[in-house]
Parts: sequence; C-alpha cells; structure tokens
Amino acid sequence: MPPQPSLPEAAHAELDSMLSRKFGREVANYFSGSPLNRVSFLRTNHEFITKALTHPSTSFLLFNDLSPLATDPTKLAYAKHEDVRELIGDNPFEKSEEELVKEYNSSVTLPLVLFLGLDERKNGGFEHGIYKGQAFFAVDVTPRGTVEKQASAVIEAMKKKGLQFIEGRVHMTLNAPEAAIYAQARALLDWNARNPFCGGCGQPTLSVNAGTKRTCPPTDFSSLANAQGATTTLETPRERLACVTRKGISNLSFPRTDPTVIMAVVSHDAKRVLLGRQKRWPPYWYSTLAGFCEPAESVEEAVRREVWEESGVHLGRVVIHSTQPWPYPANLMIGAIGQALPDGEGIHLEHDPELEDAKWVPIDEVREALKVGTSGLGDPASEGYKEGNLRLPPKTAIANQLLTAVVGGFLEVGEVSKI
Repeated sequence: MPPQPSLPEAAHAELDSMLSRKFGREVANYFSGSPLNRVSFLRTNHEFITKALTHPSTSFLLFNDLSPLATDPTKLAYAKHEDVRELIGDNPFEKSEEELVKEYNSSVTLPLVLFLGLDERKNGGFEHGIYKGQAFFAVDVTPRGTVEKQASAVIEAMKKKGLQFIEGRVHMTLNAPEAAIYAQARALLDWNARNPFCGGCGQPTLSVNAGTKRTCPPTDFSSLANAQGATTTLETPRERLACVTRKGISNLSFPRTDPTVIMAVVSHDAKRVLLGRQKRWPPYWYSTLAGFCEPAESVEEAVRREVWEESGVHLGRVVIHSTQPWPYPANLMIGAIGQALPDGEGIHLEHDPELEDAKWVPIDEVREALKVGTSGLGDPASEGYKEGNLRLPPKTAIANQLLTAVVGGFLEVGEVSKI
C-alpha cells in the first residue's frame, strides 16, 4: 500500500482555552490547513496583483485538464513567470475589470490565471504595504481555443524538465500543506471550466477578480458564430442580448460550494457503529454514510434524513465534529456524529437504493480495522490486514477521522487514543 500522507496540523493545537477544555482540540482534515493567506480583498487591487504576479519569488502551479504539475505524486512542482509568459503574457491583470468588460471578445481565449494567496512564512522579498510573503498563482495550461499552441508549448517545456502532470480522478498522496493549495486551485479551475456561459441568458462569461468571479458583459467584439461555428472580430462591439444578471445588485457569478454531510452513527448503547457500502467498492470495504444538504435544511436535519433514507435508521442527537474541503468538484464535507434512537436501529434499504449493504459493526472491530484495514478505494489494505476482515477509508478521508473519534471515546484534552 502507498504511504499515507500526514494530516495538517490543527490551528493553535497547544493553546489552552475555554473552548478547547469544553469541546476538545480542533480537528484538521486533509485538504484543509493551507499555508496561504488568501488576502481575498486584494484580488481587485491591480497594483498588488501585478506586483505579485511579476515578482521573481512568485510560484505558479500549473494544471493540464485539472491534473497538477508535480515532481512525484507526493510533491507539487511550481513554475516561474518566465515559464508561462508565452501563454499568459507579461501581465494578464494590467487592465481593470471595467476595461476587460469593455474590450470583451468571446472568440479570444483568455488563459485562466488564479491568485491563490501569500505564504507569509517565506520571505522572498515581495511586499505590498503591510502584506508580504511569497505569492502563489495557478494557471490553466490546458490546450484550447486561440491559445492552444502556447499552452502546448508550456506543457512540453515542463515535461522536458522531468516534471509530470499527475492524472487521476482524486489526488490524495500530496503532502498536507500542498494538498490544501491544490484543493483551492482545483476547485476554482473546475468552477471556471463549468461556467463558460451565463446562467441568466446563456451567453459567454468573462473571468474577473483573479479567477474568483465571472461576469456577463453587455457587449462583445466577436460576431455571432455562423453555421460552421466560425466567428470574426468586429471593429466596434455589438450589443449582447439583455440579461437579468446585469440588473439589480450586481452582474457577478461566484464559485459554488456544495454542503455535504458525512456521519459516524453509533448505536443507542454506544457499542456499535453503522457502516454502509456501495456495490462498486472492493470486497469488505465499508465507510460512513453521506449525502448532500438540501435547501432550507439544517445540517442536523440533513444528517437524520440521509441516514434514514439510506439505511432506515432513526437518529436522535447529532453533533458536528469537523469539516473537510473536498474539491471534486466543490463539496464541503461537514462531519457529524449521530446516535440512534433506542427503537430506531432497524436496518432496511428500501428507501434509497444507493447502498448495497449497511450493518452495525462492533466498536472493537472498527478499532482493529482502523489499525490494519485502511486504504484508498484502489489500494491494497495496510500491512497486517487479514482477508475477510473489515476495510475502511484512509486517514486522509474525514470518515476515518469520525470513526477514530468514536472508537477513541470522544477524548478529553490531554487524553491519548488507544488505537
């Protein structure tokens, strides 16, 4: 089995406070714990963005079709401005949003450049007022549109340096700090790629605010496509169709985050844990139940509903344990622990056919599986596993953290888990 990366350090883990004494230390999950200060309020500050982008210390994380550039599956690789200048130009942020909107031409591909934040621990000489550190950007180098040739050249240059774009649906082998940087970049790149057209009128949109918003311009220098899809550039812009997003408060579309509940469910006597499995999973591989929150539904209500829909079990008390960003494509996993009602532990799968099986598993069996039976879906079980025993998700999954909390007895500050 591949070595599992370490988890991020919890914020202020050693600080004694009223809240830590009452509720325990904060739990940090994989894909969280970013070393970057996002300084999101500076994304519209063109002086700041320009200085950050062109500074010699600045790092650029490149993505080809959502695959990140890396030295190996555990470590990202970063480019410099000169490596991507042919693709993005000297400064893609030199013009204000108003200027970009006025000059908008939907037939011209503008490379997507995202500002991720500042690593204030690294002093590369970049400063802007009170803000300093090493700036990080992400660039989409997927060959497409009018910059296909330039993007392909960047990709080939990176490969000649011995670097690789790590392919795969899910990347969970990166070291913890870089996993958080990757998660932020991937989520934003994916959102931009999925929203090339306006949700109000269906016309092409423009990325602004360093990749974190999209707008629907009122004019376009591109003519309408002909039957063959070809367009021409006009001398003066044409008026686009009216759009509801240009009326009212603003004409911006923001990245989405989909709240998702995932829960470790304990029996009423607290001696068993409810686990489920999907048909496509490896033999003996189980996990906690999960599902999306619905509109006008609290997290606690979503936990109870999803558990009942998938397993037939009725829950009483529900508490929030921790959360995990999940950039596939834009989920926020809200980890919870719930306890079954004394007369609500019966399992039946007739409501929602998502699960192939669900069962109550003794705490001791879960504890043993956390020691020797964890792995990713496509990986072999950890050393010491015996065929036929329970298998569980790796520690990079929030499901593992929830189960660890349950078998550890919801430890008070200063206690040590026996697993």
